[in-house]
Amino acid sequence: MNRFRFAFILPIFALAGGLALAQAPGTRLRGTVERMEGATLDLKAADGREVKVALAPGFSTGGVVPAKTSDIAKGSFIGVGAKPQPDGTLLAVQVFIFPEALRGTGEGHRPWGVLPDATMTNATVAETVSRVDGANLVLSYPGGEQKVVITPEATVLMAAPAEASELKPGAQVAMTASRQADGSYSTSRVTVAKSGAKLPL
Repeated sequence: MNRFRFAFILPIFALAGGLALAQAPGTRLRGTVERMEGATLDLKAADGREVKVALAPGFSTGGVVPAKTSDIAKGSFIGVGAKPQPDGTLLAVQVFIFPEALRGTGEGHRPWGVLPDATMTNATVAETVSRVDGANLVLSYPGGEQKVVITPEATVLMAAPAEASELKPGAQVAMTASRQADGSYSTSRVTVAKSGAKLPL
């Protein structure tokens, strides 16, 4: 449970631009592992930069794996990064299915700075209607609700266990890191994409 609580604070908010939580202070990094030497991770960042990340003693590793709309059940607690549609509903871009241990994390509806005019909603699924081309959801949170449309184009993820040994060359990773005076970074949590998962924005 602690692995999920610590390792997913980033992506769930990353998922939400903070797909989910109040984002921890620091810089969000996504990229590909080039090498790991001792407690240092050499990373090719998503913007093309080469960065070094010092892994804090006792750092935690967690994973995300692909999920399907059929994995979203009534009563699930999820985070949805979405864009508004003309009819007032939200079109999902990213969906993260929270582990039960993180139910209630970052609950509510707020702007999502990752995309223009986008929003992040962390809420309980009050109603779900499956369709051939996706699903319609009603998300309920204290003080309101939102209607969400999930199409096959949306990225749907869920948490999975991961080990430090999976931080090998070619692995896709994400983290919230603190920038050091020499331009390198430091982090205590790393999330790795597993089974072909697409890392959150």
